[in-house]
Order: sequence, then structure tokens, then C-alpha cells
Amino acid sequence: MRIDPAIWSDRPGIARLLDALDAPHGGARFVGGVVRDALLGLPAEDFDIATPHTPPDVVRRLEGAGIKAAPTGIAHGTITAVSSGTVVEITTLRCDVSTDGRRATVAFTRDWGADAARRDFTINALYADPISGEVHDFVGGEADIVQRRVRFIGEPFARIAEDHLRILRFFRFHARFGEGAPDAAALAACAARAKDLMALSRERIADELIKLLGLPDPAPTIELMQRHAILAPVIPELTEDAAAAIIALTAAEQAAAVEFDPLRRLAAMLPSDPSLALAIAARLKLSKRARKRLALAADADLEINPYALAYRHGTEAAIDRLLLAGRSADAARTAGWPVPRLPIGGGDLIAHGLAEGPVVARTLRAIETAWIAADFPTGEKLKRLVDRCLKSHREEPDPGGA
Repeated sequence: MRIDPAIWSDRPGIARLLDALDAPHGGARFVGGVVRDALLGLPAEDFDIATPHTPPDVVRRLEGAGIKAAPTGIAHGTITAVSSGTVVEITTLRCDVSTDGRRATVAFTRDWGADAARRDFTINALYADPISGEVHDFVGGEADIVQRRVRFIGEPFARIAEDHLRILRFFRFHARFGEGAPDAAALAACAARAKDLMALSRERIADELIKLLGLPDPAPTIELMQRHAILAPVIPELTEDAAAAIIALTAAEQAAAVEFDPLRRLAAMLPSDPSLALAIAARLKLSKRARKRLALAADADLEINPYALAYRHGTEAAIDRLLLAGRSADAARTAGWPVPRLPIGGGDLIAHGLAEGPVVARTLRAIETAWIAADFPTGEKLKRLVDRCLKSHREEPDPGGA
């Protein structure tokens, strides 16, 4: 197979970078995603280069050519180069010395085949000559590209033992690139070693899961994972109908003309229990904002009024709750609704003759509640609402009086 070198040669700074690495004499090959995606006819995104040069030599060559070099993964041989604004990761050929399922100790090599053998899937271990575009395949990845098959390199159990995250990566890559039934040997190994996921940091698990849920159609893969209890060791609370919930949510999103969202899809997979959703989000080390969003999405007792939802909890949370409840029309209206601010404050109430003190806050809360219930009126309607609330609270007995 051969790739048109224009895929990368047209990028700013790439020619200078390749010259610095002596690409015409075998000093560099593109590897991984850019090669895989080019062969699949997909847009190229990440530009990774493999090189036989050692990391210090890579840095020396780059700096000598006036290219910024950052040692972002020096222990594993990775240098990030910035050439005329183009960012490329350059990694020295390597082989594993030891692994513990979470990280590996590597040794550098000049053997392209050895470097390919330590990678995860055959479709990710293809190299392309940057000058001719010729593809170098040491592991049968070209055939798997043609068949749209995701397959571990060598023995699946061995690849999983090297990095347990490859279990989740297998399902994500199958959802993105695979067609038909998954590779039987890979699926069996992932199912047998699913409990190995417990040894990983929850951040890595969450990152991989969110990437899977961010794909256009993850439901069939989620159903496959549920059937083989892949996520049970780390998120046992997932509902049995998680895949069906994602399908229903996707239909609601399409009806509302709202973009799909991976965090919302995760919410669809969880029971309607805010405290449980919050606990799962904390376990996955999600951000505070994401934790709050999951908890709100799981709260089936939130207000029915879609605009009240958006006002009290934000448009994003309102859309989540409405879509999960199957209320596509309300979600569509809420998505385009400019959330107003309460057009009156405590100073305005005092100017209207209300005495300073706790009564101001109570009156303001009453006005806000009535304003929301009246569908956010303005002008004369707002004035009458405020007057009624002021009159009511002026006549209240002073809770601190005799």
C-alpha cells in the first residue's frame, strides 16, 4: 500500500522537521493514527513520527534546525516538536523491558519490527515513508484495515497484561473502525481479564469511556460490553438497558436538533438517583462541573417547567434532563432561549420603602419564585408582581419583635 505524501507534506513546518530527522535516509516514518486514517480515507489529525534516533539526538537535531523541542515523555522516548505551528510527537523506536499493566519500562532500539510488536492493535502499527508514502507493515495491519477488523498484535492476553487500558481501547477502536463481529480472540481475552481494569486509575478509565461515548454510534458496543460484563468491575451500577437508553437519548437529541454529548450519554446509562450519580462521578474523578451535571441529569424530580429548569440550573443541565425524559420539543425550545436575570435587586426593594434587614432577602426570594411561576414577565406585569410581593411582606409580622 502507498499513501499520498501530500497528506503531511502540505503542513507548515513538516518539510523542515523531516529534513532535521534525515527522513530521506530512513531517519523518520509516520506511524499510528495518521497512517491508519489515511488508509481508511479519514481526515488526518494526529501526526506521530517514529525514529531510530535516540531522544538526545532528536533534541539536538531539532534545536539545530530552529525547531522547538519539548521532552514531554522523555522516559519513554517521546519528544514533542513544534515546527511553524505544527505539533508532532516524535518517539524513538523501543521495546518493552518490563510492564505491570499500568506502565512500561522501555529500551530503545533501531528495529522497526520490534517497535511494531510492542504496540496495541495491528491497525495502529503501520508505518509510512514520509517521502514515498510507502506503507511498512510488520504485523498484518494492512489486511485488517481492508477488513475493518480490530485485532491485538500477537497474543491478546499478553497485550492486555502490558497495559490493562487496552481492554477499553479495544472496544473504542472497534466502535470507531470495526465492522461486523469483533475479533473473537480479542473479545474473549477482554472478557476474561475485565477485572484487571480495577488496577487502573479511575481517570484513565473515565477518559477512555468518555471517548467511546463521544463516537457517533456507541450503543452496539456498549451492549457488547454489557453482555460480557466488561465495565462491571469498575461501574457495577450501570443499568441493564444502558445501550437502549443511549439509543433513546440519541433519538431525542436528533428530534431536538441538539448535538450528542458523551457526558449526557453516561448519564443515560445510570439509574435515576442523584446521590448515586454523584458518587460514580466522584469515583471516576470527573470535574466538579461534570459531577454536578451528572447529579442533575439523574434527578427525575426536577421542575417540570423547562424554562424554570434552565433558569435555576443552567441551559446545559436543563437540556440534559429534558432529553433524558424524552421531551425533545421542550429541549429544542430551551436550547435557543436566552436565560434572563431577575430584573430587580435588594436595593430596589429598599428604594420602594422596604426596611433593611432579613425581610429584604425573603421578599426577593418570593419575587423570584413568583416571577418564575409567571413565566418571567417584564414591564407592567413585573411591576404588579413586585407590588403584590412588597405589600405582602410589609404586612408580615417581624419575627424578631416582641
